[in-house]
Amino acid sequence: MRERQMMKQLLLVLLGLVVLGCGSKDPQPVTSPGSAQPESTSGGEFSDGGRCMPDGPGYEVSEYDTSGDTTPDVRKLFKTMGEGSLARLVLVCREADLNGDRRKDIVRLYTDEGRPMREEADRDFDGRIDEVTQYSNGRVSLQEIDTSGNGMIDTKIFYEGGQPVRAERDMKSRSTVAEWRPDRWEYYVDGRTVRIGTDVNGDGKVDRWDRDEERLRNSALANQRSTEVSQ
Repeated sequence: MRERQMMKQLLLVLLGLVVLGCGSKDPQPVTSPGSAQPESTSGGEFSDGGRCMPDGPGYEVSEYDTSGDTTPDVRKLFKTMGEGSLARLVLVCREADLNGDRRKDIVRLYTDEGRPMREEADRDFDGRIDEVTQYSNGRVSLQEIDTSGNGMIDTKIFYEGGQPVRAERDMKSRSTVAEWRPDRWEYYVDGRTVRIGTDVNGDGKVDRWDRDEERLRNSALANQRSTEVSQ
C-alpha cells in the first residue's frame, strides 16, 4: 500500500510535466534547501503574474486562447537568433493559465536552441511555486517539490535518460535553506520502487532498508541478459 501511494504521487508528477498549470496569485519561488535561489526569468512580470517578458530588442510575444473563452491563456516569448538570412525566432519562454482564473503560475524557460531548461509550477493553485523541474539536454534531470505547502522543498527526484532512478525525501521537515536533510531514499527500476532506505534517528544515515527482492533479482537478470546479448 505504501509503495502504491508513493508511485501514485510519482505518476502524478510525471503527468504534470505534460501540462502547464496556473494559480490564483503571483507565483513566489519555492525555497530549495542547500541551494541558491532560482534565477530570475525574463525581466519582470505582466499584470496576470506572467514572467515571459521581453527584456530588450529582438523579442516577440504571442498569446493564444486555448480554452475558447476569448481570454488568452498561453503566452510565448520568442527571441530572434542570428542575423540576416540566418535570423530565426526561437522559443525562450512559455507560460499558461489552465484553470481559467486569468493568472499565470507556471513558466518554462528554454535555451537559446529552444530546448527546455527549467520549469517552475504552482500545482495546487495556491499562488506559490511548489515544483521546480530542471532539464539537461532537453530531458528532465531533477525535480524539486514542496509537497507540504510550507514553501520549502521536501522531495527531490533524480532522473537519468529522462526516467526517475531515485528520490530523496525530507519526511520530517528538518531541512533549511542552507542544508538539505533527507531522511528517506528511494530507488526505482523500470518506474517501480525496488528499495527504500529510512533514517530513523535523524543522523543522516540509513537505519532501515526495505527491499523488493523479487524485482531486484529480475532487474539483475535483465541486465545480465542485456550484457550477454551485446557481447
